[in-house]
Amino acid sequence: MAQSLPSLALAAAALGLSAGFSPGPLFSLVLSQTLRHGTAEGVKVALAPVVTDAPIILACWLALSEFSGAPTVLGLVSLAGAALLVRYGIACFTTAPPAAEATREAPRSLWRGVAANFTNPHPYLFWTAVGVPLLLEARAASGLAGVCVFLALFYVAIVGAKVAAAVVTGRCGRFLSGRAYRLLMGALGVSLLYFAATFVMQGVSLLRGA
Repeated sequence: MAQSLPSLALAAAALGLSAGFSPGPLFSLVLSQTLRHGTAEGVKVALAPVVTDAPIILACWLALSEFSGAPTVLGLVSLAGAALLVRYGIACFTTAPPAAEATREAPRSLWRGVAANFTNPHPYLFWTAVGVPLLLEARAASGLAGVCVFLALFYVAIVGAKVAAAVVTGRCGRFLSGRAYRLLMGALGVSLLYFAATFVMQGVSLLRGA
């Protein structure tokens, strides 16, 4: 089921925010570097996805483009993406807020962030099963402009969320264990489950047309 550009833009923002605020290796590194070395070092870690994701996206794009005429493969990828989004959505409801504890890590924050993101399997899974299929839809909906809009919104959201976490942690870490954090993650969880449903419908449609 093809999605309009506004729907894809909303998906990009929701996915970026959920990835940006979800506890994980990169988010923990943002917090620890902020608490140990200051907000500026946490912001450097937050920029890591901008550096690391380009080759991952390109590889996934080339791989999936080869199967553009194979609806069975694309249908299975859509269903896999739905399963991944369901997993992320449920995690938004069940994951405890990250601990904001200082560590004794040295600076070189951007390098640490890049290393953490490259060795994390989640970006590879996300771009293969969710991100690139949505990028292909954005290209079909609005050409190169659609791809640029999706990527811009996604990275503004994911980097902005981590930068916001660094700034808030630098000033006051209470947000990370407070009700506001849980409400935000709950709202993001609902949005991810919605997009999982659209992936299921798309996957079933592709498999039926195979």
